[in-house]
Order: sequence, then structure tokens, then C-alpha cells
Amino acid sequence: MDNEIFDFFNTDLQFIHGVGPVLASKFNEVLGGRRVLDFLLHIPSYVRPREILDSVVGAQNGDTITISLQIKSHKKGGVFRGRRAPTQIVCADKFAAPVTIQFFNTKFLDYWTEKLPIGAWRIVSGKLDFNSRGAIINHPDFIETPENAYKIPAHQAIYPSGEGLTQKNFANVRDEIFKIMHERIATYKLSERMMELLDALEHVHFPESNDDLAPNGTYVAKLAYSELLAHQSAIAINRRMRISQKNTRPVRESKKNLVDKFYEILPFQLTGAQQRTIDEIFADFKKPVPMMRLVQGDVGSGKTMVAMAAAVKMAESGAQTVILAPTDTLAQQHFAKLQPMCEKLGLYCDILTGRDKGAPRREKLISLKSGRTKIAIGTHALFSNDVEYKDLGLVIIDEQHRFGVDQRSAIRAKGNNPDMLALSATPIPRTLSMTVYGDMDISIINEKPAGRMPIKTSKLPIARADALIERIKPQIDNGAKVFWVCPLVAESENSDMMAAEARFNELNKHFPGTGLCHGQMDKKQRDGVMNEFADVNSKMRVLVSTTVIEVGIDVPSATIMVIENAERFGLAALHQLRGRVGRGSKQSFCILLYGNNVSPDGIKRLDVLCETDDGFVIAEQDLMMRGVGELLGTKQSGWIQYHFVNYREHRDLFKLAQTAAMNNNDDDAVWAKTLRRIFNCSTIAGA
Repeated sequence: MDNEIFDFFNTDLQFIHGVGPVLASKFNEVLGGRRVLDFLLHIPSYVRPREILDSVVGAQNGDTITISLQIKSHKKGGVFRGRRAPTQIVCADKFAAPVTIQFFNTKFLDYWTEKLPIGAWRIVSGKLDFNSRGAIINHPDFIETPENAYKIPAHQAIYPSGEGLTQKNFANVRDEIFKIMHERIATYKLSERMMELLDALEHVHFPESNDDLAPNGTYVAKLAYSELLAHQSAIAINRRMRISQKNTRPVRESKKNLVDKFYEILPFQLTGAQQRTIDEIFADFKKPVPMMRLVQGDVGSGKTMVAMAAAVKMAESGAQTVILAPTDTLAQQHFAKLQPMCEKLGLYCDILTGRDKGAPRREKLISLKSGRTKIAIGTHALFSNDVEYKDLGLVIIDEQHRFGVDQRSAIRAKGNNPDMLALSATPIPRTLSMTVYGDMDISIINEKPAGRMPIKTSKLPIARADALIERIKPQIDNGAKVFWVCPLVAESENSDMMAAEARFNELNKHFPGTGLCHGQMDKKQRDGVMNEFADVNSKMRVLVSTTVIEVGIDVPSATIMVIENAERFGLAALHQLRGRVGRGSKQSFCILLYGNNVSPDGIKRLDVLCETDDGFVIAEQDLMMRGVGELLGTKQSGWIQYHFVNYREHRDLFKLAQTAAMNNNDDDAVWAKTLRRIFNCSTIAGA
């Protein structure tokens, strides 16, 4: 019944009147797709009032106003003495207050003088500027005759946009989509729930005030619940499939004792939280259904050793383990750390990344297929089509949020229902763990290894950066290594932030041999700089970088982290960056430099970092302070990118959706399946 509407939902935007292929491609860049459905899920961010005023008197500089104006005269623009002068249309409002309309593109002078003839009245809408010459509107958004005033929306919905797209583009496409939808709905036999969903979408695309777009507004909350139900039903199906009889696998028997030997070669004592997590994993291995466990641990909590214990246990039965890392650099670091341990245990460990080509790659593939390689570390290359395993028993995914459902399924398909262990160094609030990961069992490592000292964190105004440089000189002379993180690569006229390149030039004067690392560099060059900085024998003592070092570089000798314009970062990102130091036995420091225009909220975030190093506490604070759907979204941590869900405001909806997904009847199951199609939620069963 509801399936009829999906033909329209899946229509390419280029076939909507007034769009075409060029504009559709621009929408694709903003929407992440070019279907009608992609547009419907991209709602306005706020409403701009455009009610018609009689006078500019009382309006404030920067206000967007809509006003009746009478055209008084034209002043032709052009280039005078090397400077461009705008075309000016001198007007007056109903109370004779002067207002000037300015256009800087002189090619359209005849067009504007014809559209705005002297003596005529026009309804003009745009941003108001006041200067020494009076009230000015530069390039109005709307100009209409009084009889066409209805064409200027009294409440204009403003969409998140991108290059090459105007708000008129969005409004025109929106109007056309809903016009077609109304025509088609009259011929469809849609369920009451679908009609309610479409009604909610229409209300948020045609809001009358910002209240209509608020998280707890009637229609946004209804859409948020629908989206949560889609995700939670997918999670519930995945969990049921995982524990069903169809998804069993033989319990593996240990052929030799390697775990005790592993404990013996460890140069340190495992923490209680690490041992508890290992015990939970080993208990999962004894069950006839595949393990699906998430290990959440703060930066530096020892997740890698837990993963290694699991791999060693799997090797006791003769089965293989793969450890998936999101970057080549992180894979190389894991290999450098774990391969020597494997050698002591008599286990063959290898690494496979996209860098492996030709004969060396073929040799590695043969070793994997024969079962000689018991622990394979690498990137996406580990689940390439030509990679085969003799007996893949365990898949370990580091930084699991960087691998999608399809990618996880691809690596699992390489074995016979292998166990899966996911690691995350990005703590999420405990209140959300089960709702986001309802298909997984969760272990939390909430202790730091013995000997790790808390990182001393402080904040300083950026004006004291020069004094800070002088303070760290003695520590660098004594062998300390320093990360210096900047939010930008290059300086911009539109920003007052110090960029990495400029800071690199400054620090290189004080510390010759300083390194520079950012995302615009060639990957091999970037990895080379990181590896040189990580080398304990390297003369590179300072590394200036953007956030590319947030994940994937382990430098135990680095003891100082400086984060410039720290107020521009989210709490989770700051905590991850801080975690790049404090990985050795020496006291480490993190200095948060804040700019001149820092907001009270910005200072509050920095204070949280100064007061605690508990990632779970920080995650809760982040949730409470921000409340936007990016706490776990791709812009911050890469988890689930919701369209309507606000993690702070919709916490109760999470629980309601989870309960409904677990207890739904047949009718609810049909509706949940429809919602999964709308919100593109994958399930193991494809249901």
C-alpha cells in the first residue's frame, strides 16, 4: 500500500520541473543524494520573517526587512578613479524616510532601471545596512510590484545550502515537490501512518516560525521518533538474527595454552577493567552464537592489549584473527607493537594494506589462505575480493565507527560466522550506549594502566602564545616532544585564527626541524612526517598539525599538547587530541589556547577539559551542552548521522523507540520496515 509513494521518493531531482542535471548535481553535494526523498529529509534550519513594514524607522542595522518603497531617482554606477561605484536606486518609504538600493554589477543597469522606474512603488526585501549615507539595501533578495507581494514569503524557510545553490532554488524545488505529491496522494491508497509522516514533512518544510523547527516542536519530534524507530528496529532485527539458531557456529576448543604465556610476557599488570573485559570476551567464545561486543575505553585505557588477548585466545584453537584499522599509519603502529609479542608466542603476524603490491602481496595472500598467518593487521585491504582465509574466527575493528555496516558485513563474510569485537576510543554517554548499540554487548574499560599520570590541563589566552613558547623551550631541550595543533591549514581573510602553516613558520624559528602535518599534504608525505616525529631518535621535537593526528599516531615520548583556538573544537575532539600525550610514564601537559572572541560556552567547554580527564564524563557534558545531532554524527565522531534527532532533547524518544522496536506487533513491524526504507537503515537480513 505505502509502496506506491516510493516511486516518487526515488525520483531523481533532475526530473523535477526547473532543476535539470546541473542543478541536481549541486543538490547532490549538499543533500548527500539527488532523490526527492533526499530533499524531503533535508529540512530548513531556521525561519526568516519577511512581513511588510511601512518604514525603516526603528529597524536595526543588519535586520532583514521587507518594505514598500517609492523610486525617486537613479544614480548610474561605474568605475571612477580606479574604484567601482555601485548603481544606486534612491527611494523613500511611506513616511518619506530615505532608503537606497545598491547594485554592484553595472552590466544590469538598464534591467534595474526598467524594473524600478521612477515614481513606481515596489516591495523590496533584503538586509538593511546603516552608514553615514543612511539606510541601504545591497542586492535585495526580493523585488516585487505591490500586486505581486504574495510572492515574497512572510516566513521564509532558510535551508542549509552550498555553492551554486540559492534559497530560491530550494523554495522552487520544495514547492514543485509538494505540488506533485498532493496530486499523487489523491490517487494513492496510503496508510494513516504514512499520511501523518508526509503531513509532518510538509509542516517542517513550510514552517511559520522557528518554533516549528525546534527539536520538541510537534512535527520535528514526530519525525525524530520515526527516524529512531527505523534505526532501533534495524538494531533489534540484527540482534535477533545474531542469536537465532540459523546464526550458530561451533564452539572452538583450545588446542594449546597461549593465553597464560601471553600474560607472562606482558611488561605490566593488566588493570581490573581490562581483565574483566577479557573474561567477558572469553565467555562469549564459549557460546554457540557469534560474539558481537563493543569495547569502549578512554584514550590510553589499554584496549589494544584486550584485543591482543582475544586474538591469542582465538589462536589457541588454530583460528585466525584480523585487526582492522581505519588508517595505514594506525595499522603500522599496531603491527609494530603486536608483532614482537606474536613472535615470542610463536604466532605468525602479518600486515596487509593498500600499499602492498605485486609479489609481496601475493605471498601474504598465500599465507592467509594457508592459515599460517594467525593474526593479520591491516586496513580495508583485508576484505578485498582476492583475500581468502583458511579459518577466520575473530574480526577486531579498531575505531569501529569508521567502518559502515556494509564494510563490517564484507569482512565477516570472509569466515563462517566469525566473532566480532569492536573497539572505540570515543566514549559516548552511558545513557545512549544501549540505544545506539542495542545489537551489541558492551564492555567498558574505565581504568588507566598503572603508572599513567593524569594529564595536567590548563587554558591560556592566545595572546600569551609567545610566553608559552619560552616556557616550553627548557622542556624541549631536555628531550620533550610537543604537538601543536591548529584548526586551519592556511590563513584566511575571513578568519582570525592562526593557521598551521603560519604557526609552523613561527615555531621553526625557535625550534629548527619542526614538522608540519595536515590533510592537504600527500598521504605518503604526511605519514613520513608522523613516523619521523614518532621516532625516539629523531631530531624533530615539535610537530605542528591540524586534527589529522586526532587518531592514528602513538608517540609515548610526546608530553606536551598545545591546541590553538581550542574554543573552536568540540569536547570530544579536544579530548581525543589531548589523548595523543600522556601515553608514557612521564608527566604530560595540555595547554588550551583560546582566542580573543571566545564565548561563555567556549570557556565552559575548556573548563570541563581542565577539570576532568574521564571521557565518559566529558561525553555527558558534551551531550548536555550542545544538543545538536552531531555529538555522534559524522562531523564530530562519525557514528549515526540523523536528520531529525537531537541527542539532548530526544533522549526519551530513544527509549520509546527502543521499546517499540523490541515489542512491535505485525502492523508495527510493517511500518518499521517502511521507515527503514525511508531512512536507509541496513539490517543483516536485509529486511
